Amino acid sequence: MTRLLDAWERFWFAPEPTSTLAVFRVAVGLLTFGWAISLAPDLFDFFSQDGIVPEQPSYGVAAANGLWGILGFYPSDAAVVALYAALLVASVCVTAGLATRLAAAILFVALLSFERRDPFVFNGGDQLLRILAFYLALAPSGAALSLDRLRRSRGQFWEFPLRAPWVVRLMQVQFSLIYLFAVWPKLRGTTWNDGSALYYTVRIEDLERFPVPDTLTSTAFASNLLTYGTIVTELSLALLVWSRRLRPWVLAVGVLLHLSIDYSLRVGFFSYATLALYLVWIPPERTVAALLALRDRIGWRRRDLEISESP
Repeated sequence: MTRLLDAWERFWFAPEPTSTLAVFRVAVGLLTFGWAISLAPDLFDFFSQDGIVPEQPSYGVAAANGLWGILGFYPSDAAVVALYAALLVASVCVTAGLATRLAAAILFVALLSFERRDPFVFNGGDQLLRILAFYLALAPSGAALSLDRLRRSRGQFWEFPLRAPWVVRLMQVQFSLIYLFAVWPKLRGTTWNDGSALYYTVRIEDLERFPVPDTLTSTAFASNLLTYGTIVTELSLALLVWSRRLRPWVLAVGVLLHLSIDYSLRVGFFSYATLALYLVWIPPERTVAALLALRDRIGWRRRDLEISESP
């Protein structure tokens, strides 16, 4: 029992370099900045009182759960502009690591407020971005590779302090749950069980980005192979990703899956947000090596790496 408890504590709290968390933070910051830019052309059409949805929905699930959002309390155009400006600034600050936790908290609130103001124009990828911002607000996400780090220790910018990885572990658990809950409704449906789901999916004209060659779905064998292959891949991502030996292969197949989804279907930021979450599986020592190689490539002053253990 003692060994089990020690392993449990090491899993959540044994200090690790914050290099992987830093790379993840930059990825999420860039994604949310791109997300904000994508809203600009339709900002008032989607979120103003004169837009498609004049006010934040207060019926159905929203009413039952008491969902809130800043634009639900302050629905004016001025509030839309102010919240959008906060979203842009917060995404830049998260990317650069400036007042990181505060910026991540503002980013979370802004994402949540826009998504609840008009939930009809968003999908699961947008919700995942919001969740990732929440995790960044909990984690020591500005501990490394950030302006916060530069201000605290100018000569130690390329060092990666050790911190307890419990937030990273939560994200890894979230990763597994995402794929488990993706598989479960498929197994309860009809088209995924009879092997025809991919045949119909790639033929939804409103979602088509680039055409998929007919040879991939025109026969029952090909359609069955892709449909069942998707289920097996998602189940593997949920379970086998915890195996150190299998993890690189499972993640590589997952990357191919999401790139193929993004190629064939217009799913917004879904694939990109999911792939950002893949970064939490990169071992910290590998991100340390990659970041130091980047430092040397860009001509930054060379220093021997000393991973700080100071809080």
